[in-house]
Formats: sequence, structure tokens, C-alpha cells
Amino acid sequence: MKIVCDRSALVDCLALARGVVASRSPTPVLTCLRLHAGDAGLSIAATDGEAGLEIGVGSVEVKEPGECLVPADKLEQVIRSLDGDDTVSLETERTMLHVRGADSHFKIFGYEVRDFPGVRAYPTDLPGFSIEAGSLRKMISRTLFATAVENSRYAISGVLIERTGKKLRMVATDGRRLAMARGECRGDESDFNAIVPGKTLTVLSRLLADPEAEVKVVRQGSLIWFRVGEGSDLACLSSSLVEGVFPPFEDVIPKDHDKRVTFDIGELSSAVRKAALLTNEESRGVRMAFSTSKLTLSSRAPEMGEAEIHVELEKYEGEPLEIGFNPAQLTDALKVIDGTEVIMELKSPNKPGVIRSGNEFTYVVMPMTLG
Repeated sequence: MKIVCDRSALVDCLALARGVVASRSPTPVLTCLRLHAGDAGLSIAATDGEAGLEIGVGSVEVKEPGECLVPADKLEQVIRSLDGDDTVSLETERTMLHVRGADSHFKIFGYEVRDFPGVRAYPTDLPGFSIEAGSLRKMISRTLFATAVENSRYAISGVLIERTGKKLRMVATDGRRLAMARGECRGDESDFNAIVPGKTLTVLSRLLADPEAEVKVVRQGSLIWFRVGEGSDLACLSSSLVEGVFPPFEDVIPKDHDKRVTFDIGELSSAVRKAALLTNEESRGVRMAFSTSKLTLSSRAPEMGEAEIHVELEKYEGEPLEIGFNPAQLTDALKVIDGTEVIMELKSPNKPGVIRSGNEFTYVVMPMTLG
């Protein structure tokens, strides 16, 4: 293999592929990237055994076709170090990769390509659906943050994707909160639901830089594929699905709220962040006292101090209420809403609150008991 690459394009693709490879593995090839140069240009493949990515690199001149398998971290570090060069050349010598810049030469020891387990090919013969990258990326950002990072209930470590006709829904929960995003898709009318690992969606979100790109989604059994873009920049991400049954989330979303208030997102976010300044691990909650015309947020932490912030309310519907929330769980939701207003619905101090942004985003958060 002998190629000349645009350095910045290669750096971007290497960073995306690095998101898939195993950070630690008893199998060294799972920490590697396979580079393949041919008539279609250069493609980079990565897998951790569960997820797999194959991505094309634009702006490549293939002088001699071929392939190699090299450690992902070292290759990315070397290419990034050549920040003064517009292009870099890559050439293989058995299992060694030569990387040359204007005044640099690196030799990276690799492995036999035949030892690479490969990446599952996208099944072009299966029905699926399509969605714009911008819409999908927004849905991912509005749900992924609410997944359980460490939990014995494996199903909630992923995000539920539920397709009904042209309607798409994504849901995530960690047991203390639930985030649901809605969107629209197109394609065949077959319905399905699947629980996609959080790591897979993190990588997918990074692939969706062009909001107008088309994303094709196909599921077969316990596997799912996401195909992004076309031509030399085509990327295909495959993943095993999370096993288990997602919790019955419809039952978690309250429907009997009798208190409702509309906020300016910026004003509410600022007030919550201020109140959170005087909280700690032992006293994480922020008290929110609602009245007809004013919201008072207060917090206190032993040996730190107290905070009290006031927000004028133009319209509060319902009786006065005091309720406590974890401020981080509120700000996590507020920062993924791209509108200017948000609606909060409440019932009582021991019932979950709901934050809504139109029909596209619903967030349920459990209250905290405050002393």
C-alpha cells in the first residue's frame, strides 16, 4: 500500500474510528485500525467485537493498493503530530507502516491483516428507514445523557429506538429520570424497537456532522446498522443490540399534573446553576418554591453557605408548591433544548416533575427529599 492523504481529513476519520476500538483488550487487534486502499480510495475499519465502523477518507491519492493493521492510538498520535503538513504519505512494508511528513518519518509496527475480525457489511437487501442526520443527532443528544452509566439492569444502559410508521421515538432512563425525543423518518412501513448501546450512539452522533446527510437504518435480529452519507465519505456503523426488556416507560410519564409554568430557558438555567453553587455531595438538592408570581430557588450546604435566587413568573397555574430537585438533572435537560421556552409541569413534592419542549422532547425527573 502506498497513498498520499490530506492530513486534516485523515485526522478527522481517525478520531471517529478511535471511538470504536477497545481501549483495553487481551486481543491486541481489537485496539487496531485496518486501513484499506483500493479503487474506491481509502477506508478505515475498527471494531471492539460488539460495534464496528468502516469510514471512507476523502482527498486520498492511491499510488499502490493494499492494506495494513496498526495500533489506533499510535497512528492517530503520529498523524496529529504532523500539524504543519498539509499532506502525509503512508506506505506499508510487510506489517510495518511508514508515515512520512515534510520532515518526519515514523515506522509503526502492526499486525497481520488476516487477524482482524472484520466489520459486518451493511445489508443492502433488507428494508429499513431513513432520517436526516440533523434530526437524528438532535434526538440522540436529547436522550443519551439520561442512560444509566453503571447499573445492574443492563437494558437501561442503552437507548430505546422505537419506530411506528413514519414516527420515531427514542427513550432513555437511569431509574431517576427519563428522557424521550420524537422525530420523523421515511422508508418502508415495518415497525420495530431496539435498545442501542450508549457507546454506539456516541460514535454515531460524531458521524452526523453534516445535518443534511441521509442516514439509513437497518435492523436484523440482534444487530443494527447505521449508514451515513455517500461516496468517498460514506460511513457504516454496525452494533450488537442490548439484550433485555426496556422498562414500561409510558407508565412513568405523569398525566395528572395540576401545576404548570412556562420559563425562558436561559433564565431558568442561570437560576439553577447559581443555586447549585452552594450544594455538595451530602446536600445536592435545590429547593424550588413556586408561587403565583415568583419562583424562589434555595440551597444550603454545611460549612459552605446558603443561596437564594428569585425568578419572576409571568404565568404560574396552580396552588403554591415547594419541591426539591437535583440541579444537575435539571441542567442536563435544559441544555439539550434548542428553543427559547420550556414548560414545567408539577403535581406534589413527592411526585416527578415533567419538562416539555413542544411535542418533540419530554423529560421526567424524580424529586429529592430535602431536610
